[in-house]
Amino acid sequence: MREIRNLGILGGTFNPIHYGHLVAAEYAREACHLDRVIFIPSARPPHKDIDEVLDCKHRYEMVKTAVQDNPDFAVSTMEIERKGMSYTVETIDAYLQQFPGINIFFILGVDALLLMNTWKDVDRLAQICSFIVVTRPGYKLNREDECFRGIPALMWEKMLFITVPGLSTSSSNLRERVAQGKTIKYLLPAAVEQYIWENNLYRDEEASHV
Repeated sequence: MREIRNLGILGGTFNPIHYGHLVAAEYAREACHLDRVIFIPSARPPHKDIDEVLDCKHRYEMVKTAVQDNPDFAVSTMEIERKGMSYTVETIDAYLQQFPGINIFFILGVDALLLMNTWKDVDRLAQICSFIVVTRPGYKLNREDECFRGIPALMWEKMLFITVPGLSTSSSNLRERVAQGKTIKYLLPAAVEQYIWENNLYRDEEASHV
């Protein structure tokens, strides 16, 4: 296995994972010369109602299925195995302890950036990794906007911005389409679509809950 010096981390609920996640990871890998991108499904995300998040075992299996054909991608159970809430700063710290000297790039979208000032130990997070912010073509981000107040100045200094194709799909939209019996073909990998149908996921309110 080749040495990994630049590691990308993409966290999230992945409920379910779709091509938007995969394209963001691949563009970030190429643009920032990442040796590997690790997808980390969260077990108990602090910013979401856990009752509205599918059981982590299904979400993990879908991510594993989605990334299996890309040797530069991997999936981790770190946050699933950890007790309590899933905090990014703890995950980054764990990787730095395991791989001293590694450069970590946390990949996130603008939606996550808007909530960054509410994350645990955000000042500490700014110190220990860099950030790759994924935006759609034509999007203009102004760090002076009120919504970005509270984000540490150091974090802005360590942000890299990349533009990816405008994919309009979202996990919530996919869940709604499945519940309504509509097609989700070509919005996510075929193997993930098959997993959703075979396991009867998102078919109704009860099936979408833990």
